[in-house]
Amino acid sequence: MSNDDGYRIEHDSMGEVRVPAHAKWRAQTQRAVENFPVSGQRLERAHIEALARIKAAAATVNAELGVIGKDRAEAIVSAAEEVAEGRWDEHFPVDVFQTGSGTSSNMNTNEVIATLATERLPEGHEVHPNDHVNASQSSNDVFPSSIHIAATGAVTRDLIPALDHLAASLERKSAEFASVVKSGRTHLMDATPVTLGQEFGGYAAQVRYGAERLRAALPRLAELPLGGTAVGTGINTPAGFSAAVIAEVARATGLPLTEARNHFEAQGARDALVETSGQLRTVAVSLTKIANDLRWMASGPRTGLAEINLPDLQPGSSIMPGKVNPVIPEAVLMVAAQVTGNDTTVAVAGAAGNFELNVMLPVMAKNLLESVRLLANASRLLADRTVDGITANVERAREYAESSPSVVTPLNKYIGYEEAAKVAKKSLAERKTIREVVLESGYVERGDLTVEQLDEALDVLRMTHP
Repeated sequence: MSNDDGYRIEHDSMGEVRVPAHAKWRAQTQRAVENFPVSGQRLERAHIEALARIKAAAATVNAELGVIGKDRAEAIVSAAEEVAEGRWDEHFPVDVFQTGSGTSSNMNTNEVIATLATERLPEGHEVHPNDHVNASQSSNDVFPSSIHIAATGAVTRDLIPALDHLAASLERKSAEFASVVKSGRTHLMDATPVTLGQEFGGYAAQVRYGAERLRAALPRLAELPLGGTAVGTGINTPAGFSAAVIAEVARATGLPLTEARNHFEAQGARDALVETSGQLRTVAVSLTKIANDLRWMASGPRTGLAEINLPDLQPGSSIMPGKVNPVIPEAVLMVAAQVTGNDTTVAVAGAAGNFELNVMLPVMAKNLLESVRLLANASRLLADRTVDGITANVERAREYAESSPSVVTPLNKYIGYEEAAKVAKKSLAERKTIREVVLESGYVERGDLTVEQLDEALDVLRMTHP
């Protein structure tokens, strides 16, 4: 029933509710909109899609099992596919910070699909949000399943390919810089030489291992509690529903989804989400290490290390003309900080499982899916707008390597650790090279080593592959 003031009256088990006339949602969604004006943040796009995929699969299986009629099921599937494609996102207004089970968003999905499906049927043939769209389901198995579906899709289709893309970019630079020798550094102090290629190879390995960690978590992330309904027992579901609906979602999405091995674990706990978030945090830590090293090596251009050059992307100062900053690595560092904070939220929320249900599901979903999205975007940006364009200041890097007192280390076997330490200290104090100090100090004359052995020992490139 519509009013002239732009609203219509909807009903639910608690009575009448005024709903905007244009809205595809109904009474329960409207109550949630009014109850939770918290952040203005809504479900992630991938999460809405996952909810819709579940509704389409459930309708298909419910029709096969005789729970709902074929016409209604076809209308539900058609409507759900439009929701999954993103055509009705504006009709999902519920705040992330809502009821902890996600019931409000499950009902939002049920109501929007019911409205759209009803519009597809002859007049007088209604699709009910609970009786038809939510048939054989509960928010308690649908909503957590939707998180797992969305996260599995985002990790496999977005983040892992993005990490592979970044690793490949770093590996190309590792090969390009294979013979660029530079000073190693430990404790931010001079150490024995390495090649720039070795460092970039290490960065690539970090990223590759991050993708490995995510793949290792996927079998548990891809387990769904669908079919457990309210508490894991499967009450109100027909025989065979759970396996059939999960198989249908897997078919429709192309994801490696499986039925939970234990429905009580799968509804009472969200450990797989906590595990996956921890892997995302590890990726964030890796990107922090890489981004900070790039900033250090590119620092300068006159008063820093200036061993490499990052692509110039934009002016770096509103007051200092000509200044250019490492903006992409800085953005990556902020993403990493956000992901680390998100992981803390996921961990705290994951610990909020009481008996048969976790009651902090929406915020877990929001933080986990945001972390995946941010890391994927940041990884591609770092590869395409920074790593691919890095060049090496070869002579500057070699100069550092040759002037480092740590290049005295290979002389230990000839003159001993203590004598080598004296050479290093004298080199620093008198601002002379290690070679000059050794020759001046009489080690060759005493027969401790030959000039040829000295030259070989102080070959900084050879030191990188002893």
